[in-house]
Amino acid sequence: MSWLNVFGPKLVESVGRERMLSTPAHLVEELPNGSVLLVLWPTATEFASDEARVAQARAHVHLRPDLDFDTVLRTLRERSAALVPAEPRFHPDVAPLLSRLPDEFAISERQRKIAELNAFRPPVPEEWLPVALPSDVANPERVLESYGDLSEGLVAALHTKVPSIMDETAESLTDLDFYFWREDFPERYERQLIDGHTTPALGAYLGDVLVRRLGGKWVPRQKMEESQVRVGKRVWLPFLRARRYMQSCQSLLEYSLTQFFREVERYRP
Repeated sequence: MSWLNVFGPKLVESVGRERMLSTPAHLVEELPNGSVLLVLWPTATEFASDEARVAQARAHVHLRPDLDFDTVLRTLRERSAALVPAEPRFHPDVAPLLSRLPDEFAISERQRKIAELNAFRPPVPEEWLPVALPSDVANPERVLESYGDLSEGLVAALHTKVPSIMDETAESLTDLDFYFWREDFPERYERQLIDGHTTPALGAYLGDVLVRRLGGKWVPRQKMEESQVRVGKRVWLPFLRARRYMQSCQSLLEYSLTQFFREVERYRP
């Protein structure tokens, strides 16, 4: 039973027209085609109030005598409780990302999801070193050029779906976080594609954002996951972060690009 209901002629006859027309409701009206209109409560915006839920339960058990009034009412009250607004209090480092997630859920789940996200605390980023490993590549310029190619490949692949990726900003990283999460990317795509293409390209792009926006400097290594970006007194490992990030949909939140940027930003000179 909803706030407003229109029951077709066949259902009316099945339930019994007399029973249908005697439903305790704010408005019961027989329509010209044999349908019956039921409005349970005067104001739609008050559909989740306790008084409206009581009226809804009474109407429901009137039409379905096999149902128990107390059980129906308890279920309706639980639904109302799930709709009580929860004030967002997200972890500040991931708030730009988490604030987008609740709208992706059904309205009946949204407040519960906000409460869950309020309690979410991502682990402190560990993808950094106190002292830089020296570059061990023969031609650093060529390696950095290959990183640029990887980054450009990611931009080319996603620029229509994530337009801000072309800006290489903190907001671009949040947009990527949201895109990968909404698409269930680590679960939907083949692991070979993710590990062989998406993850390296994402690591290169993340490193380039640190260079461009936080004044970082690449320190390339033969082993890609050891390649670093120096920002302030720390060196950061964007390829390692990208690998952990792409392990699962939950990892997209626990190792978000948004949080990583915020952490690095704190060490900018």
